[in-house]
Amino acid sequence: MLFAPSPDPLALTLLVLPETSLMTLAATVDPMRAANRVAGREVYRWEIVSLDGMAPATSCGLAVPVDGALVPARRRDMLVVLAAFNVLAHATKPVLRAVRTGARHAGMVGGLEAGAWVLGLAGLLDGRAATTHWEDLEEFAARFPLADVRPDRFVIDGPVFTAGGAMPALDLMLALVRARQGLSTALDVASVYIYDETRAPSEAQPLVSLGRLREREPRVAAAIRVMEAHLDQPLPVSAIARRGGVSARRLETLFRDAVSASPGAYYLALRLKAARRLVLDTRLPMADVADRTGFSSISALSRAFRREYGLPPSAARKAAFGRST
Repeated sequence: MLFAPSPDPLALTLLVLPETSLMTLAATVDPMRAANRVAGREVYRWEIVSLDGMAPATSCGLAVPVDGALVPARRRDMLVVLAAFNVLAHATKPVLRAVRTGARHAGMVGGLEAGAWVLGLAGLLDGRAATTHWEDLEEFAARFPLADVRPDRFVIDGPVFTAGGAMPALDLMLALVRARQGLSTALDVASVYIYDETRAPSEAQPLVSLGRLREREPRVAAAIRVMEAHLDQPLPVSAIARRGGVSARRLETLFRDAVSASPGAYYLALRLKAARRLVLDTRLPMADVADRTGFSSISALSRAFRREYGLPPSAARKAAFGRST
């Protein structure tokens, strides 16, 4: 277990797949640089690689310079796989073979954001607890039924770890620094980014980042969390208000003051955003999309979708995938 006190430098290999999030990569690499600076010596050393040694383009289009091609059979402390968009296209058979071999020669193996999909496809998550980005949790759980899929920010299960995205990756790296170099060093590293590490690893990834709204108007924040938990079977605004200990009229006022929308309108927009993600990022049948987002039928989904986005979901999917589905 490498999440334990140690004075020895830790050697990591970061395998970056095309369309990885640049922010997730930065949240993984830079805390190690900061830890070396704070410690005054090299406590982490890392290499950034691709499968073929070519610079992969991240999701924002910027290419990442790499140190070379992955050498799967070389001994290393950690092999970390980073991926984000179109992971099923990028997790090719050669990638999966290399990751399986690399995992056998590493003390720990990790998958960040959609990197967890790569570990799952490589057969490394069977019998393990794991997470991935919250947008993909349902599909992830269906694809890997032998994994214990959790909505946590990050999960460490023996020699395997996974994290949900950029900020969970930063939380994970701070946890690594805290375990190896101590709380004081971890706090100093967090301070470099003016970041308060206030979330527990097991805290569920939110659909909506509430930021200061949680402190400014906790009743609205709590109502939004209830809405998130009931996208497939929407609750009446009156029921949401009762859960928050306020009247429906009072909740209306609080929402308009806080987010400039009524609770009903906000709830519908939240469901439509979830529907849009499923339309654009998956090939789920439209009936399933409607069911998962609380619409009584495909036609009800289509009408609401068109009003919000200017075209029906079938047309949006056709444009996204380049063909009719």
